[in-house]
Amino acid sequence: MAEIKLTVKDFKSENEVRWCPGCGDYAIMNAVQRTMAELGISHEQFAVISGIGCSSRFPYYLSTYGFHTIHGRAMAVASGVKCANPKLSVWVITGDGDAMAIGGNHFIHLIRRNIDVNVILFNNKIYGLTKGQYSPTSARGFVTKTSPFGTIEDPFVPGQLVIGAGGSFFGRTIDSNVKLSQEVFIESVKHKGTSMVEVLQNCVIYNQGIHQAITDPAHRTERQLILRHGEPMVFGKENDKGLVMDKGKLKVVKIGENGIRKEDILEHDAKEKDPTLHMALINMQLPDFPVAFGVIRSVDALVYDHEMAAQIESVQKTRKVTCVDELLNSGNIWEVVGNEPVKENGCKSH
Repeated sequence: MAEIKLTVKDFKSENEVRWCPGCGDYAIMNAVQRTMAELGISHEQFAVISGIGCSSRFPYYLSTYGFHTIHGRAMAVASGVKCANPKLSVWVITGDGDAMAIGGNHFIHLIRRNIDVNVILFNNKIYGLTKGQYSPTSARGFVTKTSPFGTIEDPFVPGQLVIGAGGSFFGRTIDSNVKLSQEVFIESVKHKGTSMVEVLQNCVIYNQGIHQAITDPAHRTERQLILRHGEPMVFGKENDKGLVMDKGKLKVVKIGENGIRKEDILEHDAKEKDPTLHMALINMQLPDFPVAFGVIRSVDALVYDHEMAAQIESVQKTRKVTCVDELLNSGNIWEVVGNEPVKENGCKSH
């Protein structure tokens, strides 16, 4: 088969993009389009499924198959799409409200089943489409239209839910870093099973600068840890800081101080099945730790749609009934003649 060469333009639809100027969604869409072009798969082999929210307009802006579903149900629809059409590359575009609130149940069960779909969760920690209410990922004390005195709830951390549901893949990136996003998206597509990528996204209207402390160019090298499998967990302007394990907990150290060598720095193992260290990386927060980005977890696990196909094939080889007609005409059956049923040894009688 000849290699398919596509460009970003091939994945742009003719529809006018209707997001607020400066919205982080533009950068995420650019990264997704670049990723799709790089995969060498024709756009007819993609299906993009969304729920409700600003991010959920995605299917209109991509030249692929798409389905704009209802609030919180994108995961359920995507599950059906993938199981019915296993050759499709299925993507779910969702937000922190769509996935973590009304869609929370579908979210954890998609991950638990490990269906081979790619989930991109836009996390701006606010309900943007409905004009600025707090969301399940908003921080305690956050003031919004629906929490004028500050929220009195602790937020969901998407990565924690993924690990808790037995997830096999979790990555994190930032809307403004298209190169990193593309790198993580590529790895998510390669992964067999449910891949969940959280994108820290900025809402310029209702939550401007929510991730500024992490993304500020003046400080980002000190506050971001970019993880890559098999590489040391180092960060900082001079890559002179890193993570070690001390008394069972992560600790930030500086190479060259207190006898710390680069060889002492932990090496990232995204393939480790035990999620303990992955959870610790997910939980890292400023100011004590940098925030972890990249592919944090990517482990092999049984894939639901593969198992389903194998089970069907196995049953088909040994089944006694091969079609619906045989099923309907098996066992004790009888045909109604006039007004009275006539039965004769389990066979049709005329």
